[in-house]
Amino acid sequence: MSLTLVIGGTRSGKSARGEQLALASGLPVRYVATADPGDASMAARIAAHVARRPAEWETVIAGSDLAGAVRPGACTLIDGLGVWLAGAGAAADASALVDAARTDEVILVAEDAGHGLLPLDAVSRAWLDQLGEMVQRLSAAASRVELVVAGRPLVLHATPSARDPALRRHGDRDVQPGDIDHAVNVLAGGPPAWLTDALQHALRHDAERYPDERSAARALADLHGRSENEIVITNGAAEALWLLGPALRPGLAAVAHPAFTETEAALRAHDIPVARVLRDPGAGFALDPEAVPDAADLVVVGNPASPCGTLHPAAAILALRRPGRTVVVDEAFMGMVPGEPGSLAAEPLPDVIVVRSLTKLVSIPGLRAGYALAPPPLAAALRMVKPPWSANALALAALRAAAAHPGELAAAAARADAERADLAQRLAGLPGVRTWPSVTNFCLVEVPDGPAVLAALRARRIAVRSAASFPGLGQDHIRLTARDPAANARLAAALAEAMPAAVGARA
Repeated sequence: MSLTLVIGGTRSGKSARGEQLALASGLPVRYVATADPGDASMAARIAAHVARRPAEWETVIAGSDLAGAVRPGACTLIDGLGVWLAGAGAAADASALVDAARTDEVILVAEDAGHGLLPLDAVSRAWLDQLGEMVQRLSAAASRVELVVAGRPLVLHATPSARDPALRRHGDRDVQPGDIDHAVNVLAGGPPAWLTDALQHALRHDAERYPDERSAARALADLHGRSENEIVITNGAAEALWLLGPALRPGLAAVAHPAFTETEAALRAHDIPVARVLRDPGAGFALDPEAVPDAADLVVVGNPASPCGTLHPAAAILALRRPGRTVVVDEAFMGMVPGEPGSLAAEPLPDVIVVRSLTKLVSIPGLRAGYALAPPPLAAALRMVKPPWSANALALAALRAAAAHPGELAAAAARADAERADLAQRLAGLPGVRTWPSVTNFCLVEVPDGPAVLAALRARRIAVRSAASFPGLGQDHIRLTARDPAANARLAAALAEAMPAAVGARA
């Protein structure tokens, strides 16, 4: 597992930061208190710390064996090292704590030594020397080290290997040449003629100069009833999500899962701790705003989200708002929902960013055309960290053309809705296949033996998307992209044939 070291001066906010990181672990938390509860001067501080911690956290008082307080299978938060060291004295040893962190999750809060004057008395000097030496040893062994100054964490070290490579896996990897593609969730058939014409014109007239985003931004602003300075054009929706970390620098991000995993990957790549808010399949993947940690100052939710296709009402999204928090809504699939119910793209809210994509609806995944709609201060923050000319001339032409063809976009959404409804009806008749309501061009299913079903479909050269890499789902979950009725019929028949083999393999 890992050891995280959080250091800071008196009243720096280091304890609160340790609590944020414990929330982000997603594990049960054991809080190991080192202060003496019998000391009257400490009573108020202890009470304040207890009041802000979740009620379900376990609290224990540290003894002489600090490593012995580490709870297997949980996140152990030890607060703080200096107070414990004052009682342990010469018997203190960092080795046992480092060993415990090799198999369990440990967060250690410690006082920052070395910024003050050398104490005049020998006892204080000995304590300071021992604290400084132990903090250095723990820092050398830690996978993450943060310094908290004025309530703001500064990442001094973070081990890249702690990041989850499964977050970077996407459906296009599941498709090989010659496959029948039910894996990639892009509307089939390629770009429509009106878009192809616009792209050809841009290639002839715009490719010879640097891209100029202004006309596309004006067109998108008109489309959504927003101002031009609220539009941030990006190299697909994924780039907009990658800009969140460096632009906003949240202390704790919360991501509602299952959803597009690139969001969490991007945040973690910028050393931002992420709390996973898992939506319950048994509750239809409904969004529970109360499940989001209060300490999260950035919350990202897909609406509708892949791979489940669940559409949250606008009220559920708005319930995520809190003072000091930014809410980001990934609406990459909203264009596939006729009428776009629940969309916040036209709502100029001061703390809400909406991310959109053109990729799915008009079949241009190779162009990477996306944008964010944000209040001017947040839009400016996104632009500050965005690479220059990240949206090429063809992508800008596609955005302008799409904004000028709302009727054609609505027709494409109706087609996606009809294809999904057709597939959903066929899946509903298959015994042993669990489905969930979806509003997009794909359906999430659960089957008795996912790997066996995938292998059977692969043998028929049918590519589908395993959903095992989505947090909160497992190897028995599969995302199926809807196509025309004939293709849907072939997929449903192949799945029906694969099911007996899967059931037999499990038996």
